[in-house]
Amino acid sequence: MEKDFKKYIIFWLSQSFSQLGSSMTAYALVLWQFTMSQSALAVSLMTFCNYVPYVGLSLFAGPIVDRHSKKAVMVISDSCAALATVFVLMMSLKGGLKPVHIYIVNAVIGCANAFQTPASAAAIGRIVPKEKLANAGGMASFSQNLIMVAGPVLAAAIYGFDGLPAVIGFDIASFAVACCVLIGFIHIKEDRPEGVENTSVFKGCGQGYAFLKKNRGLLIVIYTLMGMNFLSRLTYENVLSPMILARSGGNAAVLGVVMAVMGGAGILGGLIAAAGKAGKDSVRMIFWSAGISFLLGDIFMGLGRSGLAWCFAGAAASLPISFIMAGQNVILYSVIPEDVQGRVFATRNAIQYSLIPAGILLGGILADYVFEPFMSGSSAAAEILQKLVGTGLGSGMAVMFLCTGSIGCVFSFAAYFSRDIQDLRRKLAALDKEE
Repeated sequence: MEKDFKKYIIFWLSQSFSQLGSSMTAYALVLWQFTMSQSALAVSLMTFCNYVPYVGLSLFAGPIVDRHSKKAVMVISDSCAALATVFVLMMSLKGGLKPVHIYIVNAVIGCANAFQTPASAAAIGRIVPKEKLANAGGMASFSQNLIMVAGPVLAAAIYGFDGLPAVIGFDIASFAVACCVLIGFIHIKEDRPEGVENTSVFKGCGQGYAFLKKNRGLLIVIYTLMGMNFLSRLTYENVLSPMILARSGGNAAVLGVVMAVMGGAGILGGLIAAAGKAGKDSVRMIFWSAGISFLLGDIFMGLGRSGLAWCFAGAAASLPISFIMAGQNVILYSVIPEDVQGRVFATRNAIQYSLIPAGILLGGILADYVFEPFMSGSSAAAEILQKLVGTGLGSGMAVMFLCTGSIGCVFSFAAYFSRDIQDLRRKLAALDKEE
């Protein structure tokens, strides 16, 4: 068991290194795109072009992942993403890089990730011992938060020193390291489920959703996380930076400190979860963590009017996320049999991330055309809200945080106390007793 987990640690380190390179390239491309266009919408479209094909293809990736070697699917999909990145490098070196090239490349990477993500998830289920699944989820959250903090800093430093090609070169090198480790050092058990060879992608998609329908508690968990992703994209992933800049008089240092605190809190949460200190009730871990994140994170972010208050809110929002990931990890691998994991994980991805593109586009629209104009008015409702969040530029975005915090908190706790979720808790408790 310990040997298997050590193998996972090697896999996790190499993949995290590759993800750091990808994160640095993504951030450098944002810098390049904004410098060229001076348009926030142009930057948002980069993320939009990545998520739309990812969600669409995730519906059909499952049977391919189940039918073929997980390692082969990961290597091929990562290689396709790497080739797209090489294309950006070549166009940059020639001086012919254009925004449309980045949109196309992001779409290609989104397509590749639609296969890589469920293949990686299925591989983890075969590598990690069951009793270490929560630890693995914490480690994944730790690395993601560390990358969130370190990626932009390293990318900005290299970009400023030697330009976009240097950042992309680091990304390609990190891919090569991860690919060599995966091919040469990681063994993944490959048992083909019976009949999957004759399963079409459309039928496989139906089989993945049919499994979730039979396990209604698991389906409710996924739908709840879909709603949480949507709410977070409306605010934290969309209007947090402009709100803090607007309410701090354009103080970029305050924004930097808040972002650093959020990343640090996420890293701390990942360390706690990775150490197995997050608790044994995986279902409660997900929904209570989400409820607390919305209650203390979003609402206090909206009410805050200083860097200290925003730091507290950011930490309260970020720290519980690791526990959500760890709890979901345990539930998924406990309930989903290995022979259908590819199909179910792919369907899960399609559902859970389906509203992210809408949230990315809608957040900016609501801020600019609904909430900011509303808070600049003199209606009775606006005057009441102004007593809570203050006035001036950014107050409308602060109200958006109050809305997502209230809705998200009620949504999380209501889902937790639903009959289907409580049935899932009892099912997981019975599985633990059997072992």
